[in-house]
Amino acid sequence: MDPRLVRDHDRPQGWIVRCEGTDQSYVDLDDPTFFGFDYVERIVDVIDLGFAAGQRITAVHVGGGAMTIPRYLAFTRPTSGQIVFEPDASLTQAVREVIPLMRNSGIKVRAEGGRSGLTKIRDNYADLVVVDAFSGSEVPAELGTLEWFKDVHRVLRAGGTLVMNMTDVAPFGYSRRMVAGILSCFDHVILGAEPSTWKGRRFGNLVVCASEDVDPHLLGRKAAGGVFPYRLMYGIELTRWVGSAQPFTDKDSQCSPKPTTPPMFR
Repeated sequence: MDPRLVRDHDRPQGWIVRCEGTDQSYVDLDDPTFFGFDYVERIVDVIDLGFAAGQRITAVHVGGGAMTIPRYLAFTRPTSGQIVFEPDASLTQAVREVIPLMRNSGIKVRAEGGRSGLTKIRDNYADLVVVDAFSGSEVPAELGTLEWFKDVHRVLRAGGTLVMNMTDVAPFGYSRRMVAGILSCFDHVILGAEPSTWKGRRFGNLVVCASEDVDPHLLGRKAAGGVFPYRLMYGIELTRWVGSAQPFTDKDSQCSPKPTTPPMFR
């Protein structure tokens, strides 16, 4: 068995994808609504507010891992069409063998990076683009540039939703530039993180959403009422937070900072 697939002994069908000592993905074969990581719940909050349960959608996922979110969509929105770009073909093969996808899931996995893969997707194709991709413990530099976000915008249908996970630590030099790039392409942007991350107490996940269909007030209620509450920033407050930060471009792109504390499975 691939050493990157690790059993969760607290849940009979729980599995963790662990790469270079970092827990990156989780799946429970008995319960596709259990996510293991709190930031994944934030991504799902965005999806659930943007798309009704049972609604058929077309989704593109950049980063596969254990296929946590594709499995969730296949379970809650059957018949949806999903493309997953996961360049690590050996990991995908191990996932298929040890923790296989449900039959007739509608999930198509392509052994290709998101940047090159997305160029092959036609204009106005997707209702949803989810970006949760890491090379080791870092978000790849090519997934943070203005050129990349322009291509995501091209692929999304009018009113479509982008939701992306990134990692950073105060004073957030990396994520300010990331959000500056997203704001250059999308009008409605929301950023969420846990209070401890906002206050600079620990390295953490920041989840950014670009969507006309996600009401920030409704998302704020979900954020405040969760088991692990998080705080949102949007509108004028987000613009002020970004300040004078300039988007990354293909000429000066950077990976996300290396973690100062390991991501928490909980």
